[in-house]
This record gives sequence, structure tokens and C-alpha cells, in this order.
Amino acid sequence: MKCIVGLGNIGKKYENTRHNIGFMVIDEWIKKHNIALDKQKYKGNYTVAVINGEKVLLIEPMTYMNLSGEAVRPLMDYYKVEIEDLVVLYDDLDMPQGRVRLRQKGSAGGQNGMRSIIQHLGTQDFKRIRLGIGRPEGRKPVVDYVLQKFSDDEMITMQKVIDHTIEALEAYIAGEKFENVMNQYNGDV
Repeated sequence: MKCIVGLGNIGKKYENTRHNIGFMVIDEWIKKHNIALDKQKYKGNYTVAVINGEKVLLIEPMTYMNLSGEAVRPLMDYYKVEIEDLVVLYDDLDMPQGRVRLRQKGSAGGQNGMRSIIQHLGTQDFKRIRLGIGRPEGRKPVVDYVLQKFSDDEMITMQKVIDHTIEALEAYIAGEKFENVMNQYNGDV
């Protein structure tokens, strides 16, 4: 079983914000496959679905970003998901909007949701897809920037990012080696 986790913050006020791009990918993906995150347990909304012939656990932590590991670890334990089958989707300030970066492992890189997951799993050796949101211009505080909604123009680019990420996930779920998916999908959309 594969486990795909999209990171974000819960609540209407955070919908379509930069920090919620992980949720946005999951939401679009489940809509495409006509499934729903219809289960709640261990501080997460989730479902288990068959996508491209593979059983997949899809999770959106309902803990707020900084506590994401509190939802991910118990659900992985409950479903006996191996670390090598985990992929986490999250926003990255250090990449421009429109860039997607798949990685086999790595540090949290300042992303608090990833820091929480690494802490709860006790390892940083799991797959992730970093979704570039760019840095704020001028002196705008980072926290205000990441919690701001995408503009209409930005959403054109971010929709391409969402579609591109779903294609990468579907290739991986269908059995493509993650290294091959990285080679094919890393870069600008």
C-alpha cells in the first residue's frame, strides 16, 4: 500500500492559500477519481482507494501544518504502511512558483509540517514532492505570504503544478520507479 500525504491547514480561511498546495493536489486527485476523504481517525481525514490498480492511503492531516506528524504516524501504523511507501506533498518557499521537485529523502528545509513528520517518524528517509510557491517580495512577512490565497494569475500556474504532480503520482502508483518519475517530472511546468 502506498501512502500519499498532502500538507495544509484546516478551515475555510486557509483554502487556496500557498501553504495549502499539498491539500489542493489531494483534493484535485480525489475529484478526478470520484473518491472522497470520507474517514476520520487519528487527527486526519483520509481514505483508502484503488488507483491504477494499487491500494493507496490518502491523508490530509487535520492538525494544522506544524503538527502534521500527529496524524501521519498513527495512520501509517494503523495501516502498516512502510516508510518507503510514503510520499509527502508540500509547499516550498525556496523554489519559484511553477517548479516541482521530487526527492527520495531530505531535511525539513524549514517547513514545519515536514519537521513534525520527520520527528514523529524518526527518519527523514521518505519520498516527498516539493511544490514551489516562491518567496514574498519586499519586506512582506513569510507567515503572511504563505497564508495568502493565490491570485487568479498565480492559480493558472499552480493548476499546472497540481496537474503535473498528479501525473507524477499516478506514474509512481502505477509501478514506475520513483527515480524514473523524478527524472521525468522534476522541473518547471
